[in-house]
Formats: sequence, structure tokens, C-alpha cells
Amino acid sequence: MSRGTAESTKCAAIITGAAEGIGRGIALRLAKDGWDLGLFDLPRAEARLQEHAETLEKEYGTKITTVYGDVSKEDDVKRLVETVVQEHENLYAMIADAGSAIASYTEKIYVRARGLSSYEYAAIQIIKQGTGWRIFGAASVASKTGKPRTILLTCFEHVLTCCDWLTGIALHSVYCATKFAARGLTQSAAMDYGKYGIPVNAYDPGVVETPLFHELDEYHSKQNGQPRGTWINAFTNVLGRNEQPEDVAKLVTFLVSDDAAFITGEWSREIAVATVLIELGTPLKGNW
Repeated sequence: MSRGTAESTKCAAIITGAAEGIGRGIALRLAKDGWDLGLFDLPRAEARLQEHAETLEKEYGTKITTVYGDVSKEDDVKRLVETVVQEHENLYAMIADAGSAIASYTEKIYVRARGLSSYEYAAIQIIKQGTGWRIFGAASVASKTGKPRTILLTCFEHVLTCCDWLTGIALHSVYCATKFAARGLTQSAAMDYGKYGIPVNAYDPGVVETPLFHELDEYHSKQNGQPRGTWINAFTNVLGRNEQPEDVAKLVTFLVSDDAAFITGEWSREIAVATVLIELGTPLKGNW
């Protein structure tokens, strides 16, 4: 099978946080591409996830297993992997998309950082079955951008100017910390699992129009005593629109394909891809 297409044997991919937003968009795109899916979200999202699963099954003939739990609980993640493998007989990709921005300090840390324990359990299964090829995590523009600082590097007697983007974002300290963690874990996991031929990457969405995005707008507008929608309208994109879940999904479908076989989280002289920033035009203004 050409990985990422449906030419012969179906392959299963797990997507966490699949009931809405980016995870939902990724599920739609992979179903179109012929993947079978294991979709995971919180029990309170069961109605939304079940509706999405039924739609994908009907429209694309996708075999889908839905599992409910909490990505911050390792037992739930382990059960997710075991359930999907039992139903589909394989696991070829893990896409850890689950997360929350409007939550307590502890919830953010547990969901976004500990939630990446799915890397571990996916890798264990892929190594055990001897086949499989991709593990992904959701980082963010917040994992690498803030106010850029210019630094100088000397290379082959030439002075190069580059940007050190790892500076954080005001008012989002915990969120940024968890995204920095996702980026660091992705790079480290890529080195750990590389000897088994398993690429590990993270995708870095910018400002994506999802329910979470609108929650953030409501939060910031309220904090600033402004009408709802003020925060959203503060952003400007060079393409004249905000990012959509399907934009992220297009990147993910490439990364699960054979064409991305040599892209992994380790920085090296041959290829330097740890996280992929997919909205270079955001933000030009605003409080993000």
C-alpha cells in the first residue's frame, strides 16, 4: 500500500481529540484518503464524536472505532491503543491532537503534556507488530513564536542573521509551556524511535477557526471589557483569512504519506524538520 492512500489493505490511524476542531478535520481528511480510524475523545463529547463517525462511515466506507476517556490518564491511552488494535488488527499512525486552552493550570499541564503519553503506547505497539510508520503531536505556533529576537550565527566565515523564536507569549504562559513540552518531546521521541524506523513529528497550527478559538475570543474579549469578536478581529493574515481545520489536515495527510518518510523530529544536517509552522502570516497584530 502506498502509505496515506487506500490502494489495498486498510491501515488504522488513531486521532485523539477527534470530536471537534482540528482533530475532527483530520479524521475527515484521512477518511477521504481511505484510512480506517480509531477516534478518541472525552465521554462528554460522545454525541458529537458518534455523529461524526457515523457520517464518515456512511460517506467513505471507513471502518471506525470510537473510544472515550482522558488522554491525561495513561490507562485510558493504553486502553485506546489496545481497543483499536483489537478491532483493526494494526496501528499505523498515532495523531495526538487532544488539548484544551481554557482550563486550570493542572488541567492544561495534564491534558497537553501528559496527554502525549500516546507517543509511548503507539510506539510500543508499532514496534511489536513490526510495521507502521508515523507518530504525531499537536504543538502550536505558541511552541515557537512570540516576539522574535535576532541573533547572529557565524557559518563558513559568513555572518548569518536568524530568528530565535522560542520566547513565549504574554498571557499564555502555561499554554506555551505545554506546547514547548510537546515540541521537546517530539524531538526527543524522534531520536528514541528512529532506530525502529518510526518518524515522529509535530504540526504547529496558527490561529485556527475552531470552537476552542471562539472560546479564546470570548475569554479575551471579556477580560478586556470588549464586545465578543473583538479578539478574533484583531488578527490579520496575509491571505485574508484565518486558518481552517482542513488546512492542518492537508499537512497531516502529507506527513502520513510515503513522501514524508524522511521527515522526523530530529534536527540534522541532512534535514531539519522538527515542527512545521503552517501559517507564516499570523499574527501581524493582536495579542496572540
